[in-house]
Amino acid sequence: MIPSGNCQPLSLQAMGSKESSHLGVSVPGKFWFGRVEVVENRGVAQDTFLLVVEAAEVAHRILPGQFVMLRFPETFDPLLGRAFALYDVCGAPAGQKAGLAIVYQVVGKMTRQMKDLGPGAELELWGPLGNGFPVFQANHLVLVAGGIGVTPFMALAKEVLGISCFGSPPRDVPKVERLTLCYGVRTRSYLTALEEFRRLGVEVCVATEDGSEGHRGLVTELLTKLFREKGLLRSNAPAARAGTEQRPDLPSAGIGTEELASLVVVACGPEPMLEATAHICRQFGVPCWVSLETPMACGVGICFSCAVRIRLEDGSWDYRRACVEGPIFPADAIAWEP
Repeated sequence: MIPSGNCQPLSLQAMGSKESSHLGVSVPGKFWFGRVEVVENRGVAQDTFLLVVEAAEVAHRILPGQFVMLRFPETFDPLLGRAFALYDVCGAPAGQKAGLAIVYQVVGKMTRQMKDLGPGAELELWGPLGNGFPVFQANHLVLVAGGIGVTPFMALAKEVLGISCFGSPPRDVPKVERLTLCYGVRTRSYLTALEEFRRLGVEVCVATEDGSEGHRGLVTELLTKLFREKGLLRSNAPAARAGTEQRPDLPSAGIGTEELASLVVVACGPEPMLEATAHICRQFGVPCWVSLETPMACGVGICFSCAVRIRLEDGSWDYRRACVEGPIFPADAIAWEP
């Protein structure tokens, strides 16, 4: 079972009781870099693991939707770090934020090696990185997750339900009246943290491609069904961005009606799923934000390997870095590939 509430697995009780032996460097106004110690690393679903590391310097600053980069120290294989979204922040007995929880799926060389790490193992970490989720002004927030894309939604759920606070100083986030998670995977053995979400008060709707649990089909079909149950009609109107914090560096997609402003969609998962979600929200006139899973090499905007095409107000497009200006973008701001 994945830790919930204050995210305090038993092994975290030692956090805060001793001085950290791992020194790091903070880049003023940017991120912290240093070595962290593994506290816990265990399987939670098929090919899916929960990793907890002691990283108080990052834990007290990070926001839902942000990420950290991890790599193995003193090795060049693999050479580059990998990006991992925040799952939750873990607290020590004294009440301070002491660690980070990350949920990852085994898909390549680094994660195959990570799954064998035990308590006391060390990793290099730098973060927090990225922009994180904006402050949503919504009565009903709908989270659409595809596969491991469910990862950033635990922290977001706790924040918008008023259960946990994030950031330094803690940011003020309005509490939503209703929170729905539409969660799709290939088969039920990949489902992660269902009961944890339900205990928070989240309405959970599941779709599996093989029909082994919940709706048989795609998670986007659950979203369409939800819109129809709310009485929304398809239209050719652009999706509204009302009901969310505006960002001056990104184009506006217009202003929606007062009714639509009460409903906002946030999606994370494979790019085809994100594009399909964006298309559905555009048809129903619902504001939508996406968290991109773009591969990253540096995580700090230097290499431009994570560049994303973004639509501009004049109809043209330009590149934005998913690791700096993202990974969270308004869905209609992205110039999806034809």
